[in-house]
Amino acid sequence: MRGSRLSVVVAAGVSAVVLVVGSEGAAVAGAGGAAGGGGGREVDLAFHGDVTLRAGVVRVRFVPRNHGPSDLADATVRLRWSLPLAEVRRLPVGCLRPGGGGVLCRTGALDAGSVGEPVEIAARVAGRPAEVRVRIGTEWSGGAVDRNPRNNEQAVLALDTGDTYYF
Repeated sequence: MRGSRLSVVVAAGVSAVVLVVGSEGAAVAGAGGAAGGGGGREVDLAFHGDVTLRAGVVRVRFVPRNHGPSDLADATVRLRWSLPLAEVRRLPVGCLRPGGGGVLCRTGALDAGSVGEPVEIAARVAGRPAEVRVRIGTEWSGGAVDRNPRNNEQAVLALDTGDTYYF
């Protein structure tokens, strides 16, 4: 990608954070390795939104929220579809499609008790399925501890009815 940069930062021995900045300035953080470097910060990251399937096009809209008690500098959300994506119609700023499927989006900074910016993605899946399962979950949270992971890992089954399914 012309004008792209890739930087890798290693923190506290084993946690690696990768920041990819694309030609339009969109940045997404991802991580690998063990948890660490979080300094004991505790957050409660949650994702609320909806999914709609119509004629093979899946629209996913969600809003990240940090219930606290600590502020969160940034996090990365991974969205995965149960079928291969044939086309993604314009990704929002802060999102990218890594190799291996799915979409990664950054939440940006979330103060304790705050709501982030809405993210909306429309993607065409292969074929004209009667249903598609979408999984939304935290990929990286900067080493912060989330003792309530039930609200940051969602799986939604959408039927090809055009109805909206909420999570």
